[in-house]
Amino acid sequence: MKKLPVARFLFLALLLPLSAAAGPLEAQLSAYASAAKAANPSFAGFSAARGKTLHTQSFTGGKADTPSCTSCHGKDPQAAGQTLTGKAIKPVALSATPSRYADPAKVEKWFKRNCNEVLGRECTPQEKGDWLTYVQGQ
Repeated sequence: MKKLPVARFLFLALLLPLSAAAGPLEAQLSAYASAAKAANPSFAGFSAARGKTLHTQSFTGGKADTPSCTSCHGKDPQAAGQTLTGKAIKPVALSATPSRYADPAKVEKWFKRNCNEVLGRECTPQEKGDWLTYVQGQ
């Protein structure tokens, strides 16, 4: 078998799109960034600080018994949470549950359900990206 010279290998590797090497979470964040930029041309990127605020802030538009993400997920993203019925919820921090965001369809399902319950509406792409950026760093 003929060996591929290192320089040629590196050149070919650079031709591959970066998204092909990116994982599901990075692809999801990239899609949210595109949608956020389309909705707001001045969008300049996601913010873990805004994501933390979204996670801890209380809202009045959703259900009264779930005014914030912390109602079920708790204040510490690395700790397990609990539903109102007592069912355990795995930690939302990527460091504690590495495979949690591997399925984009599940991520969207839970954003839709949880945002409607907490905020009383769907989250914007920027809110989703900010929140994922926050839990990614935890």
